[in-house]
Amino acid sequence: MQWFTAPDYWLSRIVFQRGLAGLYVVAFVSAALQFRALVGARGMLPVPAFTRRVPARRAPSLFQWHYSDALFASVAWGGALLALALVAGAGDAVPLPVSMLLWLLLWALYLSIVNVGQTWYSFGWESLLLETGFLAVLLGNADTGPPVLVLFLLRWLLFRVEFGAGLIKIRGDPCWRNLTCLYHHHETQPMPGPLSWFFHHLPKPLHRAECAANHVVQLGVPVLLFAPQPVATVAAGLMVATQLWLVLSGNFAWLNWLTILLALSAMDGSLLPGGQDHPRPGAPLWYVVVVCAATALILVQSRHPVRNLLSRRQTMNRSFDPLHLVNTYGAFGTVSRVRDEIVIEGTDEVAPGPDTVWREYGFRGKPGDPRRLPRQFAPYHLRLDWLMWFAALSPGYAGDWFGPFVERLLAGDRDTLRLLRHNPFPDAPPARVRALLYRYRFTTWRELRETGAWWHRTLVREYLPPVRLRGPARQDRAG
Repeated sequence: MQWFTAPDYWLSRIVFQRGLAGLYVVAFVSAALQFRALVGARGMLPVPAFTRRVPARRAPSLFQWHYSDALFASVAWGGALLALALVAGAGDAVPLPVSMLLWLLLWALYLSIVNVGQTWYSFGWESLLLETGFLAVLLGNADTGPPVLVLFLLRWLLFRVEFGAGLIKIRGDPCWRNLTCLYHHHETQPMPGPLSWFFHHLPKPLHRAECAANHVVQLGVPVLLFAPQPVATVAAGLMVATQLWLVLSGNFAWLNWLTILLALSAMDGSLLPGGQDHPRPGAPLWYVVVVCAATALILVQSRHPVRNLLSRRQTMNRSFDPLHLVNTYGAFGTVSRVRDEIVIEGTDEVAPGPDTVWREYGFRGKPGDPRRLPRQFAPYHLRLDWLMWFAALSPGYAGDWFGPFVERLLAGDRDTLRLLRHNPFPDAPPARVRALLYRYRFTTWRELRETGAWWHRTLVREYLPPVRLRGPARQDRAG
């Protein structure tokens, strides 16, 4: 069945699979280190409470049948170890059926986490990792050549990621059409990186050129993925270049790196030095049948994202089935013009007054101390920091978790405090906690030289008045 495989893509498959396994490692480690405070049995949004409300058919997960923090930790660390084995080449060292089962297990473990992750796992890169991970199950190993159908499905996924993002922009905020969105984006994006200040201060004509280039790469170039080689390779290369630009300018979890891997899978490895020397294994009949059946399923399910792409009411980052097999993607249909940040403070005083000293909690990634340069965390994902950006946009985005978060600060909950960079109350929890809303902007070159501050902030209003825990609740939590 020579039609079924494309031997020239053996190098592309190796790079894609090893890179994808590496991103799985990051995703599982991120879950393992943060879950107790977020969704653990005593977390802000506990899994047991979620599974009591939501049936397994709507959110299939191992944790629908049993939950404990120990089991979650085992799933997360076990997934990380399995992914590390695949990074090291375990998938090519075992027979094809075993390799497929390893990839399927990896996908199923992460699906179990995402489907009970609630608000913390509601973003596009989660569904993108699952959809890509399912296709990796079908991609085979060294026992068979890369299947043409799966390579096509990877390009179809990349097309939807890029084209969907392009459409949501051109249909959305007028600043994308008049090429001015990047006057604001680098400053107001959810989690700036260490170079975002410098990107923000690029000349405005260059910002306009960035916008125009984005439209070309996201709306025009994706069609070329389905053109003959080397055109498809050139198109994929342009996407890689733009994604690396985004990697340098901000923190977007593993979204950009996963998009890069999808683009690399579209590149013809035979065009690279040494890429012509590849094995040409066949494909067993059972494998051909499985891949053909899965391809048919995915193409049928693709009707949902296609309808969404064609709709004037296009939505971003939506899954159409509980297994996240085929999804729709897109980001920044609207760009904020100003940046508001929530600053959380505590005090030892039970009855604070005008002279009360308030001490500020420090977050790992989100802006806080104006003199602290934003850090690079992606592809690792700081889920609490990311949600704090949404909470500043509107309290409605934080209705289910912000109150429990403050309660855990008042209780001195160790798992919650581990999510933070700085706890100003290392010896005992504060008596009261409050939240203030500040307007942040990047300083100018002159302000940076004079003050050493990367941000300038101005108090807007009180976000949450000083609150305290009731005595018994505080004692229970502290204990």
